[in-house]
Amino acid sequence: MKFKSLVVLCTVAFLGLACSKSSGSSADDFDAVAQEIKDDAAILTYFDAHYLHSDGEIWTIGEKEGAAPVENQIPLAELVSVQKVTLKDIEYKLYYLKTADGTGAAPTKVDSVFATYRGSLLDSTIFDSGAGARWFDMLKFLPGWSNGFTNFNAGEVVINLDDSFYFENSGAGWLFFPSGLGYRNKSKGLIPENSPLIFKIELMAVNTSDHDNDGIATKDEDLDKDGNIYNDDTDGDNVPNFADVDDDGDGVRTRNEDINKDGDFTNDDTDEDGIPNYLDNDDDGDGILTINESETNDDDEDGIPDYLDKDPVD
Repeated sequence: MKFKSLVVLCTVAFLGLACSKSSGSSADDFDAVAQEIKDDAAILTYFDAHYLHSDGEIWTIGEKEGAAPVENQIPLAELVSVQKVTLKDIEYKLYYLKTADGTGAAPTKVDSVFATYRGSLLDSTIFDSGAGARWFDMLKFLPGWSNGFTNFNAGEVVINLDDSFYFENSGAGWLFFPSGLGYRNKSKGLIPENSPLIFKIELMAVNTSDHDNDGIATKDEDLDKDGNIYNDDTDGDNVPNFADVDDDGDGVRTRNEDINKDGDFTNDDTDEDGIPNYLDNDDDGDGILTINESETNDDDEDGIPDYLDKDPVD
């Protein structure tokens, strides 16, 4: 695969894997726990009846023409790994199978990935054959995708003399996940409601996301380390930190709170209170909220702007 330029541009339309209209049964009478049990049983049954062929595709055990020797028809149940994912207080089992180990970085579930995919149902119906490699912002897609990709590593980019490039040593494999990590009890195109999904993927590159461009990676804005970046809102303005350009609401953009310009926002703590400036609404600890002090004024002309000066007036 050869490209002329590499642009980190996140896709927003992935066969509707982002939010879009779909139809299905009412949430009022839907038992998600019961559906999870049913889906997992269906996936395990699928594993028992299928194996990974040497051509990289999944075949039904016992197929004759072109099939692998019987002794090589190892059920997927013996090959897959499992990842437990909790969503809305329900624990789901996401299964994955690696067919190639990438030599690059592994993404977190909030990063962007440059990847190819093909989506299918347990009955082998292909609902999306993909459209070549492109960037995907994991925040905008199905939980099965964003969690599943974390088990794979990217490849390496090789740049040619003409600035075109290609990837080698990419990670690749399969994801199998229940409807609870997919479209749940909603139908979508060729996908019936309550459908477990299968994706064949290849991961070429990873981009560490910074959704608000504040200098802090989105993954590092999960302050309580609970895996949920939406409940970290330091200034209580209903905008989570990963989407807030001023995390502490002190009137100083987060990007400007790296005082020593070393790229590490956690070691800038002017008043030494254990709270870094980008999360502290009184950076200098003088009892006056930073938002009420000037970011540029220096009343005592000591070279320290008032909002960082514990004693701004001599």
